[in-house]
Amino acid sequence: MQLVQWGAVAPNDKFRFGRPVLIAAAFAVSLLSGCASQKGLELAPGEVFDPYEQINRGTHAFNLGVDKLLFRPAAKGYTNLVPDPIEDSFNAFARNLAEPGDFVNSLAQGRFDVAGISLFRFVINTTIGFGGLADAATDFGIPDTDTDFGETLHVWGFGEGAYVELPFYGPSTTRDAVGVIADLFTNPISFTFTRILENPGFYAEIVERLSDRGRYSDTVDSILYESADSYAQARLIYLQNRRFELEGQNADAYVDPYDDPYFDIYEDPYAE
Repeated sequence: MQLVQWGAVAPNDKFRFGRPVLIAAAFAVSLLSGCASQKGLELAPGEVFDPYEQINRGTHAFNLGVDKLLFRPAAKGYTNLVPDPIEDSFNAFARNLAEPGDFVNSLAQGRFDVAGISLFRFVINTTIGFGGLADAATDFGIPDTDTDFGETLHVWGFGEGAYVELPFYGPSTTRDAVGVIADLFTNPISFTFTRILENPGFYAEIVERLSDRGRYSDTVDSILYESADSYAQARLIYLQNRRFELEGQNADAYVDPYDDPYFDIYEDPYAE
């Protein structure tokens, strides 16, 4: 459900880490202190903690406008114009740039075997995979290890906190919002560049999100533009998927609304 990544709206190539980082860090600390009061994932699978709903709905309306006027047409144009093999190659490149961040987060989570897999994937795809343009690691049967700092906080025992919708980014929680900021610094490749528009990961992230928005346009459109309440629907699906991602061993924590072709996308699967 995410629309575009935060860095995508940087005004010019003179944006540098400095005062914005201090502001972001202070914001992250305040969010983290808010979600720290929750120990683990205390909410029931279908329960939603949304004390900022009025603000979130305003942000959602803004994101819908950005998506309708800019991101949706750009994504459809990109997917229609770029051949699928090239689009897949660009996505593989973007995913490979994220591997160092996965490595760092896996270490922080104490998952040293997964960290080794992330590092191995990065080495294989960067060398044999022509700089990451081909996913040679997957071809060799090496599993993907996608993770983020939000998951690291979950492993450390922080609760998900309140649901929030971030401008330009989309659905999140206070814990994952902290993760979004922290991930700017957990990836050694991204942290190397002082100018955001000189960072290859910046462009790779935009391209990957364009691809996802274009390829799954019908599904995303049905949620954003055909739902009776697109905000509630996006919130429900995001929380279901995120909780399942973090608590995958608990199958009851997730219901896939698109698993059954006769499923009503407007119905709350946890409604009594």
